[in-house]
Order: sequence, then structure tokens, then C-alpha cells
Amino acid sequence: MRDPVTGFEYPKTWQDKCRSPESLEDVTRGLSVLTASGTVLRRGYTTGTTAAAACKAAILSLQIDVSSVRITIPCGLALAVPVTARNGSARCIKFAGDYPADATASLEFVARASPKESGISLVPGTGIGTFVRDTPRFIKGTPAINPAPLACILQSMQEALDETGIPGVTVTLSVPHGAEVAKTTLNPRVGVEGGISVLGTTGLVEPWDDHMTASVMARISSSQRVVLTTGRTGLRYARLHYPDHDTILVGSGIGDALAAARGEVILFGLPALILKYIKPDFLNGTGFLTVEEMSTSPGFADKVYNALLTFKQEHPYIHVVVVNRDGNVIGETP
Repeated sequence: MRDPVTGFEYPKTWQDKCRSPESLEDVTRGLSVLTASGTVLRRGYTTGTTAAAACKAAILSLQIDVSSVRITIPCGLALAVPVTARNGSARCIKFAGDYPADATASLEFVARASPKESGISLVPGTGIGTFVRDTPRFIKGTPAINPAPLACILQSMQEALDETGIPGVTVTLSVPHGAEVAKTTLNPRVGVEGGISVLGTTGLVEPWDDHMTASVMARISSSQRVVLTTGRTGLRYARLHYPDHDTILVGSGIGDALAAARGEVILFGLPALILKYIKPDFLNGTGFLTVEEMSTSPGFADKVYNALLTFKQEHPYIHVVVVNRDGNVIGETP
């Protein structure tokens, strides 16, 4: 049995422990994950998936009442997302799955559609955050909507136009409680104010609870050649760089993951979490608030090299590789 989202092949021993064989159907569809204990945990929907569903439903509801829409998410899977929509106004509630720490769980997304002569316009409304300073990827004043979810939203809107025959539409997307919820996230630190960020590299949220942690630790401890990576971008490029290794997503749990590793271990990914782990004071005295912002400064490469060199001296059996968002190696332990 293979996870269509991560590509992980579930061991037969895990499947044999599952007390609810019918729930394995959702595992094969990518909607849930199977853990080492046999427990099946539901993946949630990202803010990007939720936004796309609301926007598509708003357009469709210009002609008919809508209770569910089909969305093709960035990882390629198609989902049926529940909505409530009529007369050009749609409401979609963010589904968190079995991820108890999701700050945006049950958040309401509202979309309102108005026909126009041609084309598609997406207007970020109340509760969608805005970048208040320039970053390496976003210009000050840009709505906090990442490229992958934006593409998903626009594709979903176009599908709705194709289904209805409407020539053009303007959709205003808002999150009524977005500004309040955003204060509990990392948005203020990364320069986003006024609301949440619309995110989602795959379109799904992983159920990172205690059961999933035990599952991940079991995979790590049983692997002889493992690449530990911190996020979806790292996961994708790690598989390209190390196709013969077992690549495992560990998020911010780097310390526990390294402690569980028994064989050859490589720590691979974007710089932020890795540098925070190997050198917690990395940003001290730099004048930068985030690693991403510092990455464009002239002294970044030297500072990364020195941090990696020191870590290698202290942990000679761990190989660290830091890449940028294009997958290019920007730092590596000797």
C-alpha cells in the first residue's frame, strides 16, 4: 500500500495492525495516513484548499445552490469539499482532520462572486493577510497567498466558469475571523499583518499528533539510510538528490528524529528550521527577523558555512545539506 501524497510504502505489519480495514480505503486515496500502531488518521485541508472550494462554489451558485465542490489540489488529488453556497455567496469551513494543533481549524472562508464581461479577478478581502515589508519572495503590500494555492484557486474558478458558461467573474475572498486567528500564528514574525496566510504546498494538512510521531520514529529507527527533511519542498528535492534513501518528513522535530536514527543519516531541507536547530542564535546581531530575509544578504553564505562547520565538528556522523526553494544546494557540511 502506497501513500499517493508522500510516496511512502506502508509496511504490511502496519496494515495488519489496523482494526478498521475499511478505513484503509481513505489511506489509499491519500485522505488519511496509516501509523505504525495501525491507527488511521485523517489529513486535513489547507487554507488554500478551503479558499479554492469557497471561490469555486460562489461562482457555481450564481446558477444553482451548491453543497459540495470538487477541487484538484496541488499534489494532484481530487477532493470533494463540503460548502454552503447560493446566489453567488459561498461559505466553507476549514477541515483540520486529526491535527489537534491546527490554529486555523474550523475557520470560516467566505467568497462572493459577481459576473463581469470576461476574465477572472480574485480580490483578497477582510482577514487575508498582507506583507508589510519586502521579503525574498513577496513585495510589500502583496496579499499573503502563496503561489501553489493561488494557482489552485484560479484553476478552480476557471473550472466553475467552464461549467456555468459565465464569461467572467470577480470573486472577493474573506476570512471573517482571520485577523484574530493570525495573531496566534507565525505571521507577525514573517511580516504578514491583518489576517491569515493562504498556504498549502500539497493542499493537505498532515495529522502530526503523538500517534504520527510514533509512526515517524518507527520508520527512522528501522532505516539504514535515511534522509530527514523539514518540509514539503525539502521532501521533493531530497528524493531527487537521494533516490536510494528513505526520505522522511520530520518538520520541526529534528532533535527527536536524529536521536532515533540508527544508520546513515542526512539532514536536508530549506535553511530556516535546520539553521534554527544547529545554531539557535543564528540571527542574533544580524538585524534580520527571519532566515529567509537574511538569505539575500552578502554575508549569508559565510555564516551558513561556519554554522555547518561547527555542527559537523560536534556531530561528525550527521551530514547536513541546505537547499533553496529551487532545490539548489546553498550549504553542506564538509
